[in-house]
Amino acid sequence: MDCGSFPAKEFILSSMKFAIDVVYIDKKKRVRKVVRQLAAWRLSLCLPAHSVLELPGGTIEETGTQAGDQLEFEAI
Repeated sequence: MDCGSFPAKEFILSSMKFAIDVVYIDKKKRVRKVVRQLAAWRLSLCLPAHSVLELPGGTIEETGTQAGDQLEFEAI
Protein backbone atom coordinates (compact mmCIF):
# COMPACT_ATOMS: atom_id res chain seq x y z
CA MET A 1 0.00 0.00 0.00
CA ASP A 2 1.70 3.18 -1.14
CA CYS A 3 -0.42 5.90 0.44
CA GLY A 4 1.94 7.73 2.74
CA SER A 5 1.49 5.16 5.49
CA PHE A 6 4.10 2.90 6.99
CA PRO A 7 3.98 -0.30 9.03
CA ALA A 8 3.81 0.64 12.70
CA LYS A 9 1.93 -0.03 15.92
CA GLU A 10 3.25 3.05 17.67
CA PHE A 11 4.04 6.59 16.79
CA ILE A 12 6.28 9.13 18.52
CA LEU A 13 6.07 12.73 17.41
CA SER A 14 9.35 14.46 18.08
CA SER A 15 10.70 17.92 17.42
CA MET A 16 7.79 19.12 15.29
CA LYS A 17 6.45 22.58 15.93
CA PHE A 18 2.84 21.71 15.16
CA ALA A 19 0.38 18.96 16.04
CA ILE A 20 -0.73 16.32 13.55
CA ASP A 21 -3.57 13.83 13.35
CA VAL A 22 -2.68 10.13 13.37
CA VAL A 23 -4.86 7.33 11.99
CA TYR A 24 -3.97 3.71 12.76
CA ILE A 25 -5.20 1.19 10.19
CA ASP A 26 -5.11 -2.59 9.99
CA LYS A 27 -4.12 -4.75 7.00
CA LYS A 28 -7.69 -4.56 5.65
CA LYS A 29 -7.48 -0.73 5.66
CA ARG A 30 -9.98 -0.45 8.52
CA VAL A 31 -9.42 2.38 10.99
CA ARG A 32 -8.46 0.97 14.36
CA LYS A 33 -7.76 4.22 16.25
CA VAL A 34 -7.61 7.96 15.63
CA VAL A 35 -5.52 10.49 17.54
CA ARG A 36 -6.39 14.15 17.07
CA GLN A 37 -3.79 16.91 17.34
CA LEU A 38 -0.86 14.81 18.57
CA ALA A 39 1.62 17.31 19.99
CA ALA A 40 5.41 17.16 19.87
CA TRP A 41 7.18 14.68 22.13
CA ARG A 42 4.04 12.58 22.64
CA LEU A 43 3.64 8.83 22.22
CA SER A 44 0.66 7.03 20.77
CA LEU A 45 0.17 3.25 20.54
CA CYS A 46 -2.29 0.87 18.86
CA LEU A 47 -1.33 -2.81 18.98
CA PRO A 48 -3.95 -4.10 16.46
CA ALA A 49 -2.74 -1.62 13.82
CA HIS A 50 -0.57 -2.46 10.84
CA SER A 51 0.06 1.04 9.45
CA VAL A 52 -0.07 4.67 10.47
CA LEU A 53 -1.32 7.63 8.43
CA GLU A 54 0.11 11.03 9.33
CA LEU A 55 -2.32 13.83 8.48
CA PRO A 56 -2.40 17.58 8.95
CA GLY A 57 -3.89 18.56 12.30
CA GLY A 58 -7.67 18.95 12.06
CA THR A 59 -8.13 16.43 9.23
CA ILE A 60 -9.84 13.85 11.44
CA GLU A 61 -12.32 16.45 12.68
CA GLU A 62 -12.99 17.76 9.15
CA THR A 63 -13.57 14.31 7.66
CA GLY A 64 -15.36 12.72 10.60
CA THR A 65 -12.97 9.75 10.48
CA GLN A 66 -13.49 7.34 13.35
CA ALA A 67 -12.51 3.86 14.50
CA GLY A 68 -14.27 1.22 12.40
CA ASP A 69 -14.29 3.25 9.17
CA GLN A 70 -13.19 1.38 6.05
CA LEU A 71 -10.64 3.32 3.99
CA GLU A 72 -10.04 3.13 0.26
CA PHE A 73 -6.95 4.42 -1.51
CA GLU A 74 -6.75 5.47 -5.13
CA ALA A 75 -3.62 5.82 -7.21
CA ILE A 76 -3.06 9.37 -8.38
